[in-house]
Amino acid sequence: MSTETIDHTTLARLVEAGAVRAAHVTGQIGGWGVTIQYGTNERPLAASRSRQVRIFKKLETVASYLKNIGIKNFDVDVENFDSTTIKTYSRPDRAEAMKHAHEAADHDKWFRRQVKDGLAEADDPLTEWVPHEVAKQDMAQQRAALRARIEGKAK
Repeated sequence: MSTETIDHTTLARLVEAGAVRAAHVTGQIGGWGVTIQYGTNERPLAASRSRQVRIFKKLETVASYLKNIGIKNFDVDVENFDSTTIKTYSRPDRAEAMKHAHEAADHDKWFRRQVKDGLAEADDPLTEWVPHEVAKQDMAQQRAALRARIEGKAK
């Protein structure tokens, strides 16, 4: 037998029209369910995609949901609530991913600082510019000196 449910859109319209008489939050296997009373009907809240009865893992999440939709008062029944049946998801890969994200952010900060400093130096009127040919000659002299040192040690 299929349970008739109420979806988020319908609930929002009923709250807006002032038709909701009560909201009951009930502890059950896996978390918390919400039952809405409107008119002579009483229906559980459905999950958006599955159309099955929606189960909230945390009471705080239920309270926020109901408050945001406009239901400020509700009762809570904890008789069947069992916190050991709530599934939690562990994501050990997230710590490694966050470490990489922080390293990337640090590198990005360093790189941007290097570019900023380079541009500031290039814009400084006191910066001495070295012509390309002079830089090439200087590097050639440094290479020749290094080769001479290497050959001198090899003998």
